[in-house]
Amino acid sequence: MSHPTHLEMLRHLVQAPSVSSLNESLDQSNATVVTYLADWLDSLNFRVEVLTLPSDPKKKNLVATKGTGEQGIVFAGHTDTVPTDERLWHTDPWDLVKSEDRVFGLGTCDMKGFFPVALSAAAAFSECRLREPITIVATADEESSMSGARYLTEIGKPKASVCVIGEPTGMTPVFAHKGVMLMRIKVQGRAGHSSNPEAGCNALDVANAVMNELVEYRSRLRSKYRNTAFKVCYPTMNLGCLHAGDSANRICSSAELQFDLRLLPGIDHELTFEEMNQLVDSVAEKFGAQVEFIMDSPAIPAYQTDTDGCLLKTLEKSVAKKSTTVSFGTEAPFFSELGMETVVFGPGSIDQAHQANEYLELAQIEPSQKVLEHLIHQYCVDR
Repeated sequence: MSHPTHLEMLRHLVQAPSVSSLNESLDQSNATVVTYLADWLDSLNFRVEVLTLPSDPKKKNLVATKGTGEQGIVFAGHTDTVPTDERLWHTDPWDLVKSEDRVFGLGTCDMKGFFPVALSAAAAFSECRLREPITIVATADEESSMSGARYLTEIGKPKASVCVIGEPTGMTPVFAHKGVMLMRIKVQGRAGHSSNPEAGCNALDVANAVMNELVEYRSRLRSKYRNTAFKVCYPTMNLGCLHAGDSANRICSSAELQFDLRLLPGIDHELTFEEMNQLVDSVAEKFGAQVEFIMDSPAIPAYQTDTDGCLLKTLEKSVAKKSTTVSFGTEAPFFSELGMETVVFGPGSIDQAHQANEYLELAQIEPSQKVLEHLIHQYCVDR
């Protein structure tokens, strides 16, 4: 039986819903996507291991290896997508729809579209004797908690010398990205009639004081840290959402603020969280209110690799592009932690990710595959 084409593989992957979300009502298993990948890789004579995440039995990682050794190359990607609103799509998000020079569907760009490229690149060497292994990794829950990649660091696999994370970068190598912290602050005050403010504790007043402290802290971060390799060259904090109160004439009894913080490489996210927590505690003490500071999910560390690294230089030469940085988070820091030179590189644009009518440009598929074939030849075949 012949190996399926790019579009045949991608159609199967898109048709297998695999939304991950911190909202349990939206969260789905990725098992069907992993099963497809496992079957195709098995047909290419890869040794396939499917790993169930201890934190959630419906979530799976896949580690598939061809060849032996602890060098070689890893091609890694995530199997999940963000949630979507079908009403905003011009096509069916759960099917692959080809229109002129693009294919539409949820996950085509971010990032199910990378797997057919990686598998087809590996298939080109099906008759070759490998001196070092090719490994393909598929993870769960990158779009929510990154629990799949975190689990791989816990068990210490895979092993290789280099790793390509196939996020959509427009085929531009990425050597660094910011870290991401998603947080919320919950304030519990005391309700009462607005005609007597002393009768209660206004949670909105407390939340306002907290926000003032955070904005001041944001200014200090911006003044202290700078990295001109990034388009936005300083840490950013976005106060994204505030829920509070129920009536103009009632003292607000509760408030919740949701915000994110994106840190540059080299900034300790644990120390940063502790500093913010101290600020919040001081406000709570001043008002005599109950204030809870919550990290919605474990922080995504910032990532940076050596700009003189062999893999990065090879990719720059292959695509005739200078490497760059991005502000969105990826699984790269976790694969770096496993001891591999890690570069983020893949087809598609982040501009199409996380929105209705997501698409992948067909013109990037074959060139991306050729780049991965070149890497396999360099790291796994050619001496």
